[in-house]
Amino acid sequence: MLPIVIALITTVILLVWMGFFMMGSLPLLVLKHDTPLDSRFIRGLFNVYYVAVMLTASAAALSYAWCGKPAFAFGMGFIAALAFALRRWIVIPRMDVLRHTIPAADTSIFRFRQLHIAGMMLNMVQLGTVAWALTQLAL
Repeated sequence: MLPIVIALITTVILLVWMGFFMMGSLPLLVLKHDTPLDSRFIRGLFNVYYVAVMLTASAAALSYAWCGKPAFAFGMGFIAALAFALRRWIVIPRMDVLRHTIPAADTSIFRFRQLHIAGMMLNMVQLGTVAWALTQLAL
């Protein structure tokens, strides 16, 4: 009983992080992304989000593996790996490159905004996938 309770608690925490990020980053699209302060704040928000998702999804994957649910363990492990890859190689490094050129180039502002939107869309897909899996797959 304890393993499944821990697995569900970590899953709920993961859903809270994903929902918080979705609701918190959506209003930030109003920003023009034209100052270093805007881009630094958004980059920091993405960084915190990816670290939280990595830790929580990893804990959930271990919990599901502990209670004998390999499909859920694999799914949570995939979400943790995706968050790691996005943070380490895709979103954060690209934001860092664009962030330093924002005051000088309008194309950097446009690309940073696109990256912001793409990160939000990936989060929505992850959130929808986790919610779908919990409602459609048998625990």
